[in-house]
Amino acid sequence: MGKGCITATKYFLFLFNLIFFLFGSMIMGFGLWILLDNQSVIAVLQDSSMALKVGSYILIGVGSFSMVLGFLGCLGAIYEIRCLLGLYFTCLLLILLAQVAAAVLIYFQRDVLREETTEVVTKIVANYPGQNKTTEQAWDYIQRTMQCCGWNGHIDWTANNVMKNSTAGNLYPCSCHNTSFPQNNLADSGFCEATSNDWPIYQMGCLENVESWLFSNYGVILGICLGLAVIELLGMILSMGLCKSVHQEDYTKVPKY
Repeated sequence: MGKGCITATKYFLFLFNLIFFLFGSMIMGFGLWILLDNQSVIAVLQDSSMALKVGSYILIGVGSFSMVLGFLGCLGAIYEIRCLLGLYFTCLLLILLAQVAAAVLIYFQRDVLREETTEVVTKIVANYPGQNKTTEQAWDYIQRTMQCCGWNGHIDWTANNVMKNSTAGNLYPCSCHNTSFPQNNLADSGFCEATSNDWPIYQMGCLENVESWLFSNYGVILGICLGLAVIELLGMILSMGLCKSVHQEDYTKVPKY
């Protein structure tokens, strides 16, 4: 490989590693968002689903590892260190295989994931006491912003223990309230009192809205995943090409502190 090609490969590999480093920071940030967020469907699920908590820690770990890997790739490219380039290639290969395995697993286990999510949310709705806890606030936020009620529909709320045992009247969750109707909120409670048997609420379940959002944004999600895979493949190709062009280690190029 000519000197000009080696130089171009070095800087292209440096650029791809910089992008890979940024992707790693995004993945780590997403994991932290899942772990710390308290105003989305994620917050509702994470208090009841151990798998989601474990998944958030995995994302944080993968993101951190990707950032370290990107740094090592940049160092190996600039200073032409074959052992770092070889390690970088191997790690990229393992990450790519792990991503493909995870995608296949999620695809074939999608019905199981949907059933688990439905079970978790149904339990939250049934045990909702209306006392403004973190999980309840997150679920109220979802219902208000997405203008939905319950997971499969407002019928889910008929299993709520407070509403079934209430002597205060015909109660319904205030976060389901349709803003086009007047509201009679009970003091210090997440429940409202209906003046008739028909609740003034949104009729659509939140599951339908969530699936609609995912369907409308699947192109963006797929594009990000494919873009990351392309960057990884290019990084593997460039690192292998540069590794072959470097005939011996020259550790004198590595800065000493």
